[in-house]
Amino acid sequence: MIDANHIETLRALLGEKGLLTEPSDMAAYEAGARYDKGRAAFVARPASTQETSAVVSYCVKNGIALVPQSGNTGLVSGSTPDSSGQEGILSLDRLTAPFALDRVNRTLAAGAGLRLSDVNQRLEQAGLFFPIDLGADPRLGGMIATNTGGSRFLRYGDVRRNTLGLTVVLADEDGTVLDLGSGLRKNNTGVDWKQLFIGTSGAFGIVTECVLNLEPLPRQTATAFLVPDAADRVPDLLVAMEDALGSYLSAFEGMSKNAVEAALAHAPSLRNPFQGGIVPDFVILAEISRTSPPREGEQLLDAVLEEVLAAIWEREDAPLADAFVGPPHEMWALRHALSEGVKHSGRLIAFDLSFRRGDIMRFLDHMKAEMPAHFADVTICDFGHIGDGGVHFNLVVPADDPRLADEGFESALREWVFKVAVEDFGGSYSAEHAIGRKNQVFYDRYTPDEIRRLAKGLKAITSPAPLGCVTF
Repeated sequence: MIDANHIETLRALLGEKGLLTEPSDMAAYEAGARYDKGRAAFVARPASTQETSAVVSYCVKNGIALVPQSGNTGLVSGSTPDSSGQEGILSLDRLTAPFALDRVNRTLAAGAGLRLSDVNQRLEQAGLFFPIDLGADPRLGGMIATNTGGSRFLRYGDVRRNTLGLTVVLADEDGTVLDLGSGLRKNNTGVDWKQLFIGTSGAFGIVTECVLNLEPLPRQTATAFLVPDAADRVPDLLVAMEDALGSYLSAFEGMSKNAVEAALAHAPSLRNPFQGGIVPDFVILAEISRTSPPREGEQLLDAVLEEVLAAIWEREDAPLADAFVGPPHEMWALRHALSEGVKHSGRLIAFDLSFRRGDIMRFLDHMKAEMPAHFADVTICDFGHIGDGGVHFNLVVPADDPRLADEGFESALREWVFKVAVEDFGGSYSAEHAIGRKNQVFYDRYTPDEIRRLAKGLKAITSPAPLGCVTF
């Protein structure tokens, strides 16, 4: 552990609430969302950008490595310390100010420690929301550091598209504070520096505040479950829906039979909506929405969706085998239950991949055909954001499988999946989970030398001291 004098100095900087050192207090910060666990020297919990700067400056001057941690909902070991007990966690959970809504500009200046659910609950009375829809409930700083996307990326884009400004603390001896937050949507006066800190896992600096673009809350929604005629017709179905619905189409989520059955088994309160209780091999959850309230004489969205689906159905080469419109809250409840259902089906080895939209089903079909020959008794429970080319490629191994005792088993499985995804299908090994310790080896392997050289140079300029779990 680090010297007691350091602990006392940090406590003086942060106060009693701002520094945790007891094992029982630190335990929740040391364990990640998916099997990862480390040992921290302390947990620093600054309550302002100024306190963050002071802590970072002190740690840099004294050679103490820091791991920034937001909501600790990440899945690639990007927010937990290693096992040495020499790294301190810098938690954002007390950075909950400001919360300043500019209704006319449709922006929010917010502390990086605010949770997504809290932000949207407080914005609801103004008829606005931050349009990143996730199954987890992260904090804003972590969302920015990993550039999350979510289920409605198709309509609203990712965090990068919806971030207008940042306040960042650099890991240098001064704990330099960069004010990159203007709230302007158009500002072509040089390098857009905030982009350097979005999606780079906190390695270049710690986000303490942000200015976010907000969107009007949908006032009307309609959803349907779509069963494609065959897996290779899913791209045709997506294009047909986009052609017919334009910007009304807000989600196009794919769900495999194995994932849906896992969710239904784990959550008995969910209603099985499929005829005879038989889950199709692959299902699409499609959502359309309007931000305006219903107007007299205007066609309701349920009717719009039914009309579009009927027109697609009647085509001679219809890519649709079945479809039915249903209550949005019930349909989304099934979609949001997939993660927990799969997680409780056995030992989960999860991948967050992305592809060109036309390749995603080809990849899934290929893996389902090849998996038994490469890794027997491994169940594929995939689901994800077909509309933007993303897929949560989840592999479930029986909890009592003796292969799990062999560290090489999971490594070999990851090697094979990433090789196929990246090398054979031109995909990304991390669609929206960023890098973290679990993906470091693949960053090193698949990032061109010249890009790694540039990233290393930027790291040296911005935050030369150790910061986070990623080595650029």
